[in-house]
Amino acid sequence: MTDTHQSRLRDFGHRIGRLEPGDRNAITDVAGVLVGQSTVVDGEKGIYSGVTAIVPTALTEAGAPSLPAGLHVGNGYGKFVGATQVMELGELETPVLLTATLSTFRVADALLSWLLDRAHEPLVSVNPVVGEVNNGWLSTGDPRPVTAGHVYAALDGAGTEVQMGNVGGGTGACALGFKAGIGSASRRVELSGRAATVGALVQANMGGDLRLPWGTVTPESLGSRRAGPSSQRGSCVVVLALDIACGALQLSRIAARGVLALGRVGASYSHGSGDYGLAFSAVPSDSPRTLTPAELDTVFAAALESVEEAVIDALLAARTIRTPGGHEAVALPHEVLRP
Repeated sequence: MTDTHQSRLRDFGHRIGRLEPGDRNAITDVAGVLVGQSTVVDGEKGIYSGVTAIVPTALTEAGAPSLPAGLHVGNGYGKFVGATQVMELGELETPVLLTATLSTFRVADALLSWLLDRAHEPLVSVNPVVGEVNNGWLSTGDPRPVTAGHVYAALDGAGTEVQMGNVGGGTGACALGFKAGIGSASRRVELSGRAATVGALVQANMGGDLRLPWGTVTPESLGSRRAGPSSQRGSCVVVLALDIACGALQLSRIAARGVLALGRVGASYSHGSGDYGLAFSAVPSDSPRTLTPAELDTVFAAALESVEEAVIDALLAARTIRTPGGHEAVALPHEVLRP
């Protein structure tokens, strides 16, 4: 279902920003963060869906504490299960799952079952966190094809490799007029002499026109039809992970930069697009530190750069899909990246 090698922006000699990426240039460069994906495709029935799991390993251990987290809602036209408790308490209690709109609640229920199956003590309350994008323009078959089995497969199969494009929760996604999906990137930073990492994973599915460092590229300018609904309903979920034990208030500000970064690649932030940013620290701490203004500026820059690159890599990794109903989502031609 996935390519052994997926083209990325840096394969063409380009880079975003000034900071250096981690070894994988993915969210899994943040120690203690794994990603799993389960993809659901039936070309004859027009089904293109799935689920992506972002799994902080600190939350899967016996007696695991919650992790500091912050949420930013750029536009609330969407479903984000668990959002209010994350915003109120500044805590993340579970892995973060990303799927399609109508599968959201089935996925949340399956995540709860997965947690109950693995609980070391009886659970009386837990806050599952699930985000979504609307893939209904492309995935026109079964409106809820994701099952509990797919959720378990994504969670149990989580590892350090992050496949991108038409996988998991990004299988039916379109962004900026092209076929899109899952993208990921990371940045290394120095904070008061200590090395740290900021990683991003983006479920890209929004309207707008693609802005590359050297200019705007649209499907129309390349002689193709624009993918996605004419009303520009979509949604985009940005997840940022840090190996810095900082507090929820600062994480919410970091999450906001994840949403703002979408504008750098041309997101239109339309009425019908749910744009969410979630940032969490992968480091449990009873007394998280407060980052200085200079440290925050560095982390903000890392978030902006990694999200921008993740969106472009999602487009580059995606593959063209033609549905039985006649919809076509054309992948970004790699020729536009070649010098």
